[in-house]
Amino acid sequence: MKSAILLIYTGGTIGMKQDPEDQALRPFDFSQILEEVPELRKFAVRIDSYTFNPLIDSSDVEPALWVDLSRLIRDRYDEYDGFVILHGTDTMAYSASALSFMLDSLTKPVIFTGSQLPIGMPRTDGKENLVSAVEIAAAHDAQGHAMVPEVSIFFDDKLMRGNRCTKYSAEDFNAFSSPDCPPLAEAGINIRYNHRIIRYPSSWEAPLRVQTRLDTRVSILKVHPGITPQVVRNILCGPETRAVIIETYGSGNALSKPWFLEIVQEAAAMDKILVNVTQCKSGTVNMDMYATGKTLKRAGVVSGYDATTEAALGKLFVLMGRFDRNSDVKNALEMDLHGEISK
Repeated sequence: MKSAILLIYTGGTIGMKQDPEDQALRPFDFSQILEEVPELRKFAVRIDSYTFNPLIDSSDVEPALWVDLSRLIRDRYDEYDGFVILHGTDTMAYSASALSFMLDSLTKPVIFTGSQLPIGMPRTDGKENLVSAVEIAAAHDAQGHAMVPEVSIFFDDKLMRGNRCTKYSAEDFNAFSSPDCPPLAEAGINIRYNHRIIRYPSSWEAPLRVQTRLDTRVSILKVHPGITPQVVRNILCGPETRAVIIETYGSGNALSKPWFLEIVQEAAAMDKILVNVTQCKSGTVNMDMYATGKTLKRAGVVSGYDATTEAALGKLFVLMGRFDRNSDVKNALEMDLHGEISK
């Protein structure tokens, strides 16, 4: 039986084409995708398309898009074997992270991809990214199960777990990196699947569960030399903030100045959810290594381990939408829910 893939275009560079008259970049009609990328005809796959209207620039992405995407996948879940989402690169890691937590009991691939150059340009990376993403989304094993039933990002020959990615380069074709989690698959002459890393469902028959209730009252505090008490207090203790992601140095270290620790303790006493993630591109938070980290831990700061900021944000949005009590959110933050941390 022929596989069926739903191609979802939200916006972004990949869907642009040069107008032959004025050379301006304009989005093309994705219902004509097989004419634009004839290589897709070589697969024994039915490809349908859905285009968001209006299209969304990646830098304008809001959680409302994630809700719309989740509902679309939920509503069309039984019709398709996999989903490929075309998305701008600037916030792709945020969207992939969020959907990894919003789509529970996933048994089918949801693959984000895009490009650094428009698909209508001669040297575009868009065609190769799209073709490989579709091939992986349609791939199944001898039992008919999806090869990669996860939310992922395909870029520059690598399929990476969506909640382990971060945008690495604004100019290179290898725009994304996943330093703390190996690729789920790599596309060379053949596509090599890393079955040891891929997460498989406990039951292939389980129905998809979708959470669309999100609580977005999250701020991010990036610790830096010269940061002032006023800035720290405004972010950590702000009345409209329920949680704060604290981007610390190295393995979770921060200022040892009394005023900083006092404000952290003040925020914790207000029952704020405080999560410690590292500014480093690779590595994990260990709050037992240095005195400051131990003090943060005693104050009630939760370790984000090796989660990316994008993953921590999406995880918080979903958990805060699910739980009314902050203690329940903190307990769930310590758990590896969808492969977002190495535990």
